[in-house]
Order: sequence, then structure tokens, then C-alpha cells
Amino acid sequence: MDQQYSSILLENAVNEFAKLPGIGRKTALRLVLHLLRQEEGEAEKFGNTIIKLCKEIKHCHVCHNISDTDTCAICSDPSRDASTLCVVENVKEVMVVENTRQFHGLYHVLGGVISPMDGIGPADLEIESLVDRVAAGGVKEVILALSATMEGDTTNFYIFRKLAPFDVKITIIARGVSVGGELEYTDEITLGRSILNRTLFSESFKG
Repeated sequence: MDQQYSSILLENAVNEFAKLPGIGRKTALRLVLHLLRQEEGEAEKFGNTIIKLCKEIKHCHVCHNISDTDTCAICSDPSRDASTLCVVENVKEVMVVENTRQFHGLYHVLGGVISPMDGIGPADLEIESLVDRVAAGGVKEVILALSATMEGDTTNFYIFRKLAPFDVKITIIARGVSVGGELEYTDEITLGRSILNRTLFSESFKG
């Protein structure tokens, strides 16, 4: 039976919170009631922060990571190894890999993986811009750090074929990450070791 609300304003707020990933209606109601208990200024600060985030957040024109500026802090950092690119699915994986403190190169965020069932093809992802970065020169290694799923493996192979004409080493993180596992849920120690123990991608599909 659906929850009955005494206020349409309350119900609308709950509906919006319930759209967030992993948030059910009970949790959404708890969050809304928590906000109502705050002073008006705190609630306004919360709302304005979300609005400002949506209006002003940028995507790095180099790697497509989220940023406050046109070029993100990682791409702008002269101490990073620009000859090594780590290819990840989404922004959250950049944060996960960074937390391992085992990678010191640059990133390339695809914005997803190839998934015909979901209507996502190569043209929907930042694959051509990756090819352009490699073609421009200076990149010696591309690390494929996508989730160990069928969609991730399909995307890995597609990128491998696209980069085959270039003189660049293509590696894949070691399978310390469980098959079928999402990268964002892998613990930092396991992921860090998987990056350090990466292998040539061409070796990963040899029988």
C-alpha cells in the first residue's frame, strides 16, 4: 500500500529524493523530514549547492572528468605521467583509482561502456577522443581499467582494435578484480595491486 502524505509538498520532495540511486521511499521520507528539522538557512544552503553544482560543473576537455575548470586538476598537474593513460568507464572510477595511490598518470573517461542491450554504441562514448589523444603522440601506454563484465570486455576489445595501428602498449588491469565485478565496489588494496600487476591486453584473450 502506498504511503499516505499529509502534504503534497512533502510527497513531491519524497518523490524527488526517491529518484536517487539506492534511495527507497522510506529513506527518501527520512531525508526529507531531516531537512525539515534544519534551520531555513541550512536547507537553502543545501538546495543552492545542488543548483550551483548542476549549473556550473564542467567536464575536462582533455579527459572528460568532472571539473571546476575547463581542464581538470589531474590533467593540469605537471607531476603526473602524461605518457600513461588509464581508461575508465565513469567519473566515479577516477576517484576509486586515485584512492589506491598506485597510479600517477592521466585518465580518459569514456562515459560508459558498449552495451547494445541498452542502446549504447561506440559513437555514444568518448572513444574517438581517446584515439585522437593517442594519435597526437606522447602516449606510451594505455591501461584498460573497465569493470570485468561482458560489456566491459567488449569495450576493451573495441578500444584495442581502434588503437592497434599506433605504437602504444595496451595493458589491462590484473584480474584480482573478480569477473563480473564492478570496479567501483572493488576494495582499494585489490584494485591497487591489479593496476600494479597489469598485463598486456593481447595476452588476455589467448587460449
